[in-house]
Amino acid sequence: QVQIVQSGGGLVQPGGSLRLSCAASGSIRNIDYAGWYRQSPGKQRELVATITTSGSTNYADSVKGRFTISRDNAKMTVYLQMNSLKPEDTAVYYCAVTSNSRDFWGQGTQVTVSS
Repeated sequence: QVQIVQSGGGLVQPGGSLRLSCAASGSIRNIDYAGWYRQSPGKQRELVATITTSGSTNYADSVKGRFTISRDNAKMTVYLQMNSLKPEDTAVYYCAVTSNSRDFWGQGTQVTVSS
């Protein structure tokens, strides 16, 4: 059994920063590919950032220059550092990891950007 546990998130003022974590454990030996997604009320889930096995990253245009995805292979953890947050970044954020062609999702964490 694989567990994907997210942490971080919460309420922050515009311009502030948050870091999300996504830790994999259980019957998983490696993370091949990982991504962060978000979903706002009434909107479809959208891709925020991805990171490959080699560390190559890709970002949605709306977060480029503000968000950074990273990974710690030894800790089986993926991070999303979010800076210069805007109200439109408010959403539930989900991480997804791929290991041996299987996809696993985190439980989601709320990020609210408001003054």
